[in-house]
Formats: sequence, C-alpha cells, structure tokens
Amino acid sequence: MGKKNKTENLIIIGHPDTNSFCYNGIYKEIEKTLKEQNENISVIDLYRDNFTRENKTVINEYKKLITLSDRIYFVSPVWWFRCVPLMEMFFDEVMTPQFAFEFLPIYGVYGYPKPLLAKKHVRTYLTHGAPALPVLTIYLNSVKLRLVMGVYSFVFGWKLSHWFRTKQFFSVPFVTEEKRFKFLEIVKKDVYHDMRKNN
Repeated sequence: MGKKNKTENLIIIGHPDTNSFCYNGIYKEIEKTLKEQNENISVIDLYRDNFTRENKTVINEYKKLITLSDRIYFVSPVWWFRCVPLMEMFFDEVMTPQFAFEFLPIYGVYGYPKPLLAKKHVRTYLTHGAPALPVLTIYLNSVKLRLVMGVYSFVFGWKLSHWFRTKQFFSVPFVTEEKRFKFLEIVKKDVYHDMRKNN
C-alpha cells in the first residue's frame, strides 16, 4: 500500500441537539477550519448515525474510520459528570480489546494495557453547564481525570499531552456570545496548530 498523501481527520460528535454549542459551535468550527485547508474529513455523528450495541455494521465502520484516521477530535457535553450516553457507549462498544488495546501480563493477576492506537493524535472538547471552580476543586476535575486516565491511557497511551489536549469550556449556557466566540477561537487555533505540526 502506498503512503497516504493527506492527513485523515476524524470528528466524533456526541450531542442530540444540532443547535447546541457543542454541535453548531465546536463541531462546526472544527469541520469548517479543516475544510478551508482542504483536509480529508470523516465524521461520526453518534446521535444521527444508527448507532446501537446491536448494529455491528456501524460499529465495524467506526473501527475502520478510526484505523484510517491520523487525527481524532472528540466533542461532547458533560452530563452527570461524564460524557453523553452514546459517547460512553462508543468507548464500550468500539474501543474494544484487541482493537484498541490488549492486556499484557506482568506477574500473577497483574498486567497492564498496551494501547493499540497510540499513534493517533487526539483532541477533546468538553462543555459544562457548571462553572469551573466547583468542578476543578470540590469534584477534583473527575470528568477529565477519568476520561484521560481511564479511557485514553488504555487506547491512546500514557501521554501528558492528552491532558492538555482535553479542553473544557465552563458555564456554556450562561456565558455571553463574546465568550463563546473566544471558545471557538481556541478551537480554531488548536486545529491550525495540529495541521502545522502534522502536515
């Protein structure tokens, strides 16, 4: 197989409302910025695809898109201190052992997960209805900690960059349009940075 000419970008959007800031703001900004640079883009739209645990055709197609991708962008709101249900189901049903990771024995009952997708460049955007202070202090930023340490470390590897590439936007339903614009400027800057780094 010949070398790919262009970087493959995969956007995974998880929001049931297409008018939401996650969907109509962050996801659309990523897509628009990539299209302006004639980048190759695939999209997994969890709430508009026919994604169920029983639909193995869709799940296998998702795995194919992940395999072909170089950069992956996850976008999800935070509900009940976790990603939305279909994003969580995506981790369960798509990021499976022998595809995304495998356990290697160390000694006795001890082992460690070997990531099988470690070469992927990953970014994540999480939106919160809550303000930053209680999330980062009282709740110890448990959403981000669990996602980076409990999911990404298994499938994408132990990389400090995953912590910094997982960004959170707080109080989204209550901030001004000017503040939302600044959020989108951060997203655009990140995508441009990725393109400069990888192309």
